[in-house]
Amino acid sequence: QMQLVESGGGLVQPGGSLRLSCAASRTIFIFSTMAWYRQAPGKQRELVAYITWSGATNYADSVKGRFTISRDNAKNTVFLQMNSLKPEDTAVYYCNRHRADSGWGQGTQVTVSS
Repeated sequence: QMQLVESGGGLVQPGGSLRLSCAASRTIFIFSTMAWYRQAPGKQRELVAYITWSGATNYADSVKGRFTISRDNAKNTVFLQMNSLKPEDTAVYYCNRHRADSGWGQGTQVTVSS
């Protein structure tokens, strides 16, 4: 079964932190480069970060130095540690394979507001 379940979102003040988790089915996760994406209201979904099976990472310029992507290959889980959050980080966050165009989960809402 192909499944992605994101969690960990919420309301946080500017400058705060959140840690997102994504539990994936083994079929999706094994040997895949996994990624976090986000979609803000009225905007297209954008790539935030990705991580290869071996742990190499890449980040969008807008989050570089503030967000950290990681994965636990034994637990089919990918994480996104988000620090120094800004109002412009407000979006629904999704995980999926890198360059995926289908099979999206429900996402998790992140709202950064005072």
